[in-house]
Amino acid sequence: LSVCSKLCYAIGGAPNQVAGSAAAFFLQIYLLDIAHITPFHASLVLFIGKASGAVTDPVAGFFISKSRWTKIGRLMPWMLACTPFTVASYFFLWYLPPFVAGRVAWYLTFYCLFQALTTLFQVPYSALTMFLSTDQKERDSATAYRMTMEVLGTLIGAALQGQIVASAHVSHHCTTNASVNTTSHVISLHEPSFPEPLDTWSHPAKVYMIAAGVIGGVYLLGIVIFFLGVKEKDDPYALTSDRAIPFCKGLRLTMKHGPYVKLTASFLLISTAVQLEQSNFVLFCTHAADLRNHFQYLVVTILASAAVSIPFWQKILQRFGKKCAACGISWMIPFAVMLVTIPNLILAYFVAFVSGLSIAASLLLPWSMLPDVVDDFRLQNPHGKGHETIFYSSYVFFTKMSTGIGLGISAAGLEFTGYKPGICKQSDDVILTLKILIGAVPAVLIIVGLFILLFYPITEESRKETKLALEVLR
Repeated sequence: LSVCSKLCYAIGGAPNQVAGSAAAFFLQIYLLDIAHITPFHASLVLFIGKASGAVTDPVAGFFISKSRWTKIGRLMPWMLACTPFTVASYFFLWYLPPFVAGRVAWYLTFYCLFQALTTLFQVPYSALTMFLSTDQKERDSATAYRMTMEVLGTLIGAALQGQIVASAHVSHHCTTNASVNTTSHVISLHEPSFPEPLDTWSHPAKVYMIAAGVIGGVYLLGIVIFFLGVKEKDDPYALTSDRAIPFCKGLRLTMKHGPYVKLTASFLLISTAVQLEQSNFVLFCTHAADLRNHFQYLVVTILASAAVSIPFWQKILQRFGKKCAACGISWMIPFAVMLVTIPNLILAYFVAFVSGLSIAASLLLPWSMLPDVVDDFRLQNPHGKGHETIFYSSYVFFTKMSTGIGLGISAAGLEFTGYKPGICKQSDDVILTLKILIGAVPAVLIIVGLFILLFYPITEESRKETKLALEVLR
């Protein structure tokens, strides 16, 4: 593969990450503090939206596996067709409707649409890895390019969103009152218990719509570059006599494939931990750590650290193996606990940097290990084809379901402990909940996920044996 081809392939994955990053970091606080819907309703929007995207995964995998080859490939038409609708649904997700009563239904509808449409892109895009090259090193290299660009996309999305909407979360009356009145009792006298709903053209609502428009333009540009620079190849291993594996049969076979089950179980826990960190980080900085004026810079620090460390992790997994590189995911645990117990500005930036290193490892490794699992399955089922989309769609399904459940539980926890939008100081119970969601819960999930990964059977030696066997088959 040429460097240009790898770059164009990698750029194709960035738009989804740009939009997804903005939603991951800012949607929860937008729903609570701008749209003024309750934490319970916000938890419903986040969970049902993620669940709708998860349900779309096997459906997309089923229809894509039935697709016929066209002049531009079998996977490419799906990615191109869903792009304009994805951009439209993303914009309306950040639009504040003039009515108040139906806002929950509005955000639920467009978040479900956005999640479903991004799935229709992500499933064929991730499966495309298997159709770029037959060489494992080339695929690993393309995956490293892809993850670098996706993390950069995550950085661009969070940075653009953070810089554009930062003014929407600066409360001048909180700052003024906090400097004059030092006790929370006096501050609470100036806080509205039930803030008035914002209208469509208020400053906070407008800056969120501007951010949505900018990110929508970046989305379209990335897809155009991807389409012009990547050529999809047909299945290099399949014989003309081979038949596609029926979707339901293929799904049963993948669920019985030991390496796939262990890999999926491990990384769905780890990805849930990362998602909890992302969705609650801005709330934690705003309400629990007194860092409301620094959250956008902390988010950029996390993602910049992740972006620059992807090549480092690629070298580590090539030198020491993929299972060994997974240990780097655990680095964020002690530092996140330190941030929760000692909320300090300098420490916060250090924690953000180390967390970025761990997030980079958690993003790169599953997508680098999944092609090895697909190769292992191919060796055991040499006369079937079309199983790639089944593997990738079911993996994304389980990951989205787990993160959706995690986000729903975290937002419901804020509702239970009495989170109130628009006030300067939340209750001690809310602050404690945010600390648990940032520190304790991700730590437990990461530890359990890494423990499961210990039993993942594909080693560097077995990868080489599989590669040789597949070369003979080809």
